[in-house]
Amino acid sequence: MDTREFGLGLQTDLKPGEYGALARVAEEAGFDVVTAFHDLGFQRSLPALLEIASATTRVRLGASCLNPYTLHPIELAQQVAALDLASRGRAFLGLAAGAWLDRVGIVQHRPFTHVTEAWAVIERLLAGDDGGFDGEVFSLAPGTKLGGPIERHAVPLLVGTWSPRLTRFAAAEADELKVGGSANPSMLTLALERLRSGEQAAGRAPGSVGLVVGAVTVVDEDGPRARNAARHRVVNYLTVVADLDPTLELDPELVGRIRSLVADGSRDEAAALLPDELLDIFAIAGTPEHVAARAEEIYACGVRRIDFGPPHGLDRRRGVSLLAGEVVPSLRAR
Repeated sequence: MDTREFGLGLQTDLKPGEYGALARVAEEAGFDVVTAFHDLGFQRSLPALLEIASATTRVRLGASCLNPYTLHPIELAQQVAALDLASRGRAFLGLAAGAWLDRVGIVQHRPFTHVTEAWAVIERLLAGDDGGFDGEVFSLAPGTKLGGPIERHAVPLLVGTWSPRLTRFAAAEADELKVGGSANPSMLTLALERLRSGEQAAGRAPGSVGLVVGAVTVVDEDGPRARNAARHRVVNYLTVVADLDPTLELDPELVGRIRSLVADGSRDEAAALLPDELLDIFAIAGTPEHVAARAEEIYACGVRRIDFGPPHGLDRRRGVSLLAGEVVPSLRAR
């Protein structure tokens, strides 16, 4: 039985009405999940997700990911409860330590404790447990609880991380582990090995936690143009993600040159330096046939779902249409 799933990842840089329209295309094509990002400096994910909830009837939905540094766990619980109510029980909680928060002066000390205690608080609040919580980072006074109706008193948890320690936490507590910003089979194989080891240590059956991958995706009939567009997106974060991937051995001179050019605003020059083999480590880009073949390679690593990420195509709507109309049907037929 084929257990592969398909997800659409949306950056929160759209106008009202656009989120629902793209989500409907994905749902009609048989996608399983539509997720909205919650990246620093962009629109917040909840309005987009509420629009998606009202425009769809079947897909699961949630942010990937919220973090316990810019949002207290009670806010996280309130947000996922509101989304679950609006979607009639289709919400999941995406939780991560967060990225780029140093740009606004937030020091991410003790990320493991922040994430694990945040989940403990959220679980209690959703379950209606008002006995309080006294952790090392977070606390709730006895009697604290969520107000208003609750659709479900427990929601699925997706943990976004590259960290071995948080991967072990996900293996014990979560439904899914997401590795974002990678299309590297070597890294995904390593992540799955860590996940299965953690499941065994936690006494969970192998495969209890699904591995999810999110990557820059650009699909177009003009393959070279699609790959060039992906290069421009990848160079913005390559140096950050590359440091997280222990399976990579990058040329430090090349990485330094790309970092310098991006810092100077010379993204065209930086993108031109990115060779094809390195682009394929971080992105899924090309013609529909090429994108389907790359996705198949990723699924073969044991991945449960790919969240095809923005910009999707040279034109966003066209890219999503090609994913829905050509890429996903091709993958189903394999």
